[in-house]
Amino acid sequence: MTRDEVLEIFRQSGAILDGHFILSSGLHSPTFIQKARVFMYPDRTEILCRAMAKAITAAIPGGVDLVVSPALGGIIPGYETARHLAIPAVWVEREDGEFQLRRFEMPQGARVVIVEDIVTTGLSSRETVEAVNALGAKVQAVACLIDRSAGEADVGVPLIALAQYKVPAYSPDKLPEDLAAIPAVKPGSRGLA
Repeated sequence: MTRDEVLEIFRQSGAILDGHFILSSGLHSPTFIQKARVFMYPDRTEILCRAMAKAITAAIPGGVDLVVSPALGGIIPGYETARHLAIPAVWVEREDGEFQLRRFEMPQGARVVIVEDIVTTGLSSRETVEAVNALGAKVQAVACLIDRSAGEADVGVPLIALAQYKVPAYSPDKLPEDLAAIPAVKPGSRGLA
């Protein structure tokens, strides 16, 4: 699946928004990718996640045993990708500010791929990698639908992205005038200012 095909699915779903947005990372951007608008459509989600499963299979010799995703945004693509890989899917969730595997057990030495929705700074991916490795598994890679950093995010392991889509992101104290003139909206899920 090409970058343009991935982005076209997001566009068809009305998932690429223009305005002034506060991202989950705390950065500000004139573009927000509202992946929930894609996930409303099981057929579109299935197309993307089937392609992601193929990319994972091609990139990781020997395969993986388990998909782990960060809650909340990674649960749907994690599950659907795992379905195409024919392996289980689990997720980590925040407890006292840190990702924990609360509802599942981690097999020792399991070969894991972290499946994300969108990567911007790589923070939730790195935190997920650390949480999974601390449980005795071996994270092989992080896979995402869209890498907003265009390869700049450091997730601590190889990053497999269906599409790279670089859009500007600014710290709150370095906003361009045109962006600062628009009221900011915070559509993300993480409680950062």
